[in-house]
Amino acid sequence: MNRLKYLSVAAAAVLTLSGAAVPTQVQAAPSDCKPVELWVAPGGDDRAKGSQDRPWKTVEHARDEVRRLTKNMRCDIVVNLKAGDYPVEKTIDFGEQDSGANGHRVIYRSADGPGKARLLGAKQITGWQPYKDGVYKAKVDRRFYTLFEEGVRATTARYPNRKSETEWGPYLFSILGEPEKEAVRQWLYFKPEDVPAAWDADFDKNAQIVVWSGGSWSWFTDTVPIGGADFRKNFFTLNHWARYAFVNSRSGSRYFLQNTLRFLDQPGEYYFDFAAGEVYYRPRSGSIDNVKIMAPTVRTILNIAGSSPEARVQNLTFEGLALQYSDFVEWYRSGWISEGDSGYEHKYPVYDRQIEMPRNRFGTITVTNSRDIDLRKLHISDTGYTAVYLLFANERVRVSDSLLENIGNDGIKVEGGYPGEGDISHGHVFTNNYIHHIGELVPGDSAGVELMSTGRNEVSHTVVRHGARYGVSLESRPEVKPEDNYTYDNVFKYIRLEELGLDSGDMGAFYTYGVSNFEPHQMRNHVSQLVVGDVIPDASMPDSGTRGVHMDAGGCGFTFENIEVGKVTDDKYQSYQCNQVTNANWLQGFDPSKMEYDKIGVTADFPYPIPAPAPTATPTATPSAD
Repeated sequence: MNRLKYLSVAAAAVLTLSGAAVPTQVQAAPSDCKPVELWVAPGGDDRAKGSQDRPWKTVEHARDEVRRLTKNMRCDIVVNLKAGDYPVEKTIDFGEQDSGANGHRVIYRSADGPGKARLLGAKQITGWQPYKDGVYKAKVDRRFYTLFEEGVRATTARYPNRKSETEWGPYLFSILGEPEKEAVRQWLYFKPEDVPAAWDADFDKNAQIVVWSGGSWSWFTDTVPIGGADFRKNFFTLNHWARYAFVNSRSGSRYFLQNTLRFLDQPGEYYFDFAAGEVYYRPRSGSIDNVKIMAPTVRTILNIAGSSPEARVQNLTFEGLALQYSDFVEWYRSGWISEGDSGYEHKYPVYDRQIEMPRNRFGTITVTNSRDIDLRKLHISDTGYTAVYLLFANERVRVSDSLLENIGNDGIKVEGGYPGEGDISHGHVFTNNYIHHIGELVPGDSAGVELMSTGRNEVSHTVVRHGARYGVSLESRPEVKPEDNYTYDNVFKYIRLEELGLDSGDMGAFYTYGVSNFEPHQMRNHVSQLVVGDVIPDASMPDSGTRGVHMDAGGCGFTFENIEVGKVTDDKYQSYQCNQVTNANWLQGFDPSKMEYDKIGVTADFPYPIPAPAPTATPTATPSAD
């Protein structure tokens, strides 16, 4: 099949009577086909018939019943979820046995409109008792690593205190305590005046550190439990190595301490004593009465996973559902430290440093070994980690018309696998999505849409707003040869990126890395109708400046047409001489009349209210001269 035909087939869709998108390579249901309608309601009964007047209670039971019907499908099967809350205490799994068949789809939809049927990956903490100074405590039966009050994320008690709930700073800075320890990644030296010696007597065994490791480099953050503190030599011992060392020639690393009871001094903060199974919380209103405190029960709400690339889950649609609350992890580091650290042989072992470690390959929705999955009109919020995570073998996954907000890490992430080992992830469409407040728990390397080792995708009519680092990124590795690189034939259009690069440097709101690494560079990725707002970091950020578009090493083989970038602290556009740029506002002769502003961002029929931007809270770094 030639490339143009492939793209048109992968992107086109028709509508069935139920409104579900069906790729044209799958035969649509005939016009006289009446979908099988099943019903679920929060007040239902799994012993009932699953009819509209006698609905089932759980999604899991509906899924199990659908399995009996899919082998001889003659029409779509629609599972209607009535409005209300559906608590999820265990991840809901969908495998190849849950696929649509015979050219038809299985559809799980919010029957009463977008966002009305809510899958909640948390349950309320009760039994609060007064502790002291406006703090309450409660016993809990599980561990979790983020917390929410009335749908707003609580802050893990920290030092120094946050400037605001939408910022990550302020920070302390590490120092070089001993010259021979410059390269260590498990000992962080601190200034004596930053960490008082009086803390030595009761330093908390539950304490963690969040650090932009690498000295001045502001690229990745590590969240690591502290194993001990030496107040004579002034250093912390981390339970796990950070990605980089803590000092370079320009600066120490920015960091803050968290999860110690003595730090719990602000409304909206919590502390978790893991050994005692007790949570301490200081409510924002001052009183715990009639306040709903929710703690996660799962890291993943929906796991859509075939058992292998040869046994894929396919032809599934999830429409209009709200998914709220999911958990983070005990410790986080982006990737392995050195090539080969994964312990497996790969053609490019250096990619170990680029890919997430297995423990961190999940999302509130995780999709793997799939084909033709449709996620539409979703509202995903308050996640501990990535919202939608496409892992390895996936084809033609579509995420559209969805609102993703208050996300722990990335909004949408595609992890396509190791270069040179198979083109296993391609043909995805991410369109008409509004993604805001990303990287709340993992500010380093977070993105609204992050594409890794994947090609032939479309990102369009998308807004990404408010994040410490990227808006959209496309990445592989600079060492990868053309025949082993799968990051080609991607289209990015009608995109708006705002309030990004808020806490990091050496970056661009639109970012690429390792895409086309050897000459000649064919123009096989295309960007058009892109608006980037101001990219201004926190004043504490010690790295090099921020850019609108940063084509890092191997960021070649792109066409750019009709691009506008706001204020930055470095260049609006940084690139090698290996791309084609037409009508961009860093070039002379920019013609704004060619910008289709009315089409950039989400469309007029976006199914959710557009979130209002929050006012800027504190001064930031000084932008460069235009």
